[in-house]
Amino acid sequence: MKIKVKNLGPIRQAEFEVGELTTICGMNNTGKTYITHAMYGFLDYFHNGYSYLPLDLSRLEKDGQLTVDLEELHAKRNSIAARASKEFSRRHIGQVFGAAEGAFDDTEIIISGLAENRRLKTLERKTKFGSADKAYLQLEKKSGSTKASISLLQESDSEESLPIPLHLAGELIGEALKDIVFDRIIPKPFISSAERTGAAIFQKELDFTRNRLIEVLGDKSNKLRPYDLFSHFKGTYPVAVRKNVDFIRELSSIVDRKSFLLDQHTDFLAEFSDLIGGEYAVNRDGDVQFLPASRKRVKLSLVESSSSVRSLLDIGFYLRHIAAPGDLLVVDEPELNLHPSIQRRFARLLARLVNLDIQVFLTTHSDYIIREFNTLLMLNESQSRHNAIMEREGYSTTELLKVEQVRSYFTEERTIKLDDRTNRKKCLTLTSAQIDQKQGIEIKSFDTTIDFMNRIQDEVMWGGNE
Repeated sequence: MKIKVKNLGPIRQAEFEVGELTTICGMNNTGKTYITHAMYGFLDYFHNGYSYLPLDLSRLEKDGQLTVDLEELHAKRNSIAARASKEFSRRHIGQVFGAAEGAFDDTEIIISGLAENRRLKTLERKTKFGSADKAYLQLEKKSGSTKASISLLQESDSEESLPIPLHLAGELIGEALKDIVFDRIIPKPFISSAERTGAAIFQKELDFTRNRLIEVLGDKSNKLRPYDLFSHFKGTYPVAVRKNVDFIRELSSIVDRKSFLLDQHTDFLAEFSDLIGGEYAVNRDGDVQFLPASRKRVKLSLVESSSSVRSLLDIGFYLRHIAAPGDLLVVDEPELNLHPSIQRRFARLLARLVNLDIQVFLTTHSDYIIREFNTLLMLNESQSRHNAIMEREGYSTTELLKVEQVRSYFTEERTIKLDDRTNRKKCLTLTSAQIDQKQGIEIKSFDTTIDFMNRIQDEVMWGGNE
């Protein structure tokens, strides 16, 4: 999947491809978070808000039956995604950033280059739509077929046509077909924003403020004018931050679910627990606790826990209870509050996650994380001495990366050809980093800074050309 952005924050125009592992690096205030939140916002909108598909429901309304050729829809996948991204840019991008009206009027997000859905024929789905006591519609897609059959479920003596409005039926059917056609080619995202530690600690305070507002408005003795209050009470949090807060709020119900990692890869979760030094838990009151492995029967609140425990909280619950093959895990600054040794271990866990069929998208300032990815790339080149290094240092083949799995970019100012201009212009954009199986990922901003520091230290220690 390729994503082009135009007029997004400081980024005039940029294009990148989402790989199995994608990293974006660069100086502060150069658009990395803008790109990340815009991508997440579109993916969230596509899966949870966009339902249009080019369908003719007249036969369903007339005959009560409809057969949809999924291969025809699949052939239109790029045009469907382009339409969705245009709609997102026109109506929703500002909401993603909690921005003032009109702030993103010139912004464009363009989706293209979708891969083929190789699972289209083998997927199996059976979904019913209706109320709690009665189903009105059924969609069925059998394994081995590229057709989906949609049936109107009515009593045999019913004289009605559609028991629900046609546009609503179209939205329900569109949602179900979209999940089949775009399975794993437009991934379902989970984001861990750079504000995740605050979301973990202050979620209850945010809820208290909201509930107190409702109480004030419901108090008939209060002479406060609701209109005046709401004119000053605006939600300005970006969607990614709100999603983090909502996720923490819903943990008491989320813990009843099992991810495929909890079912099939408990060794991975054990390694994650070892990395954080314990386990997360939710008590009967819905409060999140940390159970340190080194202190039996001790249960710490989040305020009592270390910053590293808080920074990995949402990722820990996601991995244990939500993660599914084909997902996209988006982490803004994974190094947040982590010691360099833990950053290295976390990078290795993320690489394992990639090899377990979960895509990973990172923005990072950490040379440790990039260097660890480089090691995992270089160790995957077949050389006998690499096996000895892996055994000595505790590396596993499940962590190794291939060049074709990785996409890496860095923000920089350079001269490019803009789509809306005939001449070239110098502006802030993304540049694809060189990736090599023998040397790994080349990030110039890291290398330049490290070389600069080394030069100064060498001169301080050994003197210059005196």
